[in-house]
Amino acid sequence: MNTKWCPAPGCDYAVDFIFGSGNYDVTCRCSYSFCWNCSEEAHRPVDCETVAKWILKNSAESENMNWILANSKPCPKCKRPIEKNHGCMQKTCTPPCKFEFCWLCLGAWADHGEVTGGYYACNRYETAKKEGTFDEEEKRREMAKLSVEKYTHYYERWATNQSSRQKAMADLQQMQSVHLEKLSETQWQPESQLKFIIEAWLQIIECRRVLKWTYAYGYYLPEEEHAKRQFFEYLQGDAESGLERLHQCAEKELQVYLNAGGPLKDFNEFRSKLAGLTSVTRNFFENLVRALENGLSDVNSRGACSRMGSSKSLGGGSSRGRSGKGKASAPRSSGSNRNNDDSGH
Repeated sequence: MNTKWCPAPGCDYAVDFIFGSGNYDVTCRCSYSFCWNCSEEAHRPVDCETVAKWILKNSAESENMNWILANSKPCPKCKRPIEKNHGCMQKTCTPPCKFEFCWLCLGAWADHGEVTGGYYACNRYETAKKEGTFDEEEKRREMAKLSVEKYTHYYERWATNQSSRQKAMADLQQMQSVHLEKLSETQWQPESQLKFIIEAWLQIIECRRVLKWTYAYGYYLPEEEHAKRQFFEYLQGDAESGLERLHQCAEKELQVYLNAGGPLKDFNEFRSKLAGLTSVTRNFFENLVRALENGLSDVNSRGACSRMGSSKSLGGGSSRGRSGKGKASAPRSSGSNRNNDDSGH
């Protein structure tokens, strides 16, 4: 057993970890989940190396340079970078240069007219592009543009799921502190019978975390591995669509019962629907996590996209106050487990 301080800001707990579980995600008693191996936030099923590369990329100035390279060109005369912000291909460099040139071929605008394709095209550029003779700088610009577009695609989805997870955590807290009691009164249900709502929100929070990191995984998945990429996107798509249905049900459909003036007859139907969506979504994410942890090795197996296996149990971490370091641990806090459910359900 080993011990580390919880890296969450302001937390005074230490976390014990038992090696041999095959998974490094642990949850402190303060509710913060982190990776025992690298101390970053919990990122299963993505390995620590991928997480480190992704975090570095998100903070690197190289992405700014890629954007500049993809969206600007040097003035042919003074070489200062010029950004295109109008539809017309005629560009005028900023003072004192004021050189007028064609955005596409970088030739002097005075040499352009109907013979070169008019204001919104340039036959010189298009011909050179088809023949593969446009210069190396233009090739670099094209590659940078594709790189920026790819990064933007994955980063936006990574960040969106992060913000959705944070919102879900706030919604769960509101549900536990305010709404659950109100729902118990309006629907004449004891709070012990409303645990299915808490379970749904805990599942949403965990699935948003997993889904967020699958976009970092997808970014680094080699383009040439077409079969693996197709299998990954299939599993990710199933998981994401299931999560959206669950999140919408917990966030929007529940409002009908919260705002009701009295008990509604179809509340038990809602209970069954939400509990069912929670279970189905958990299964989708179990499949996704298991496939990624196996390196998508099932891609060539028959029925790989529909096969489901049993979840493996994982070790957990226990935490205690700083003042108790070296003493007996407090009751073990819940570590992440193979079914991706931080709630332990």
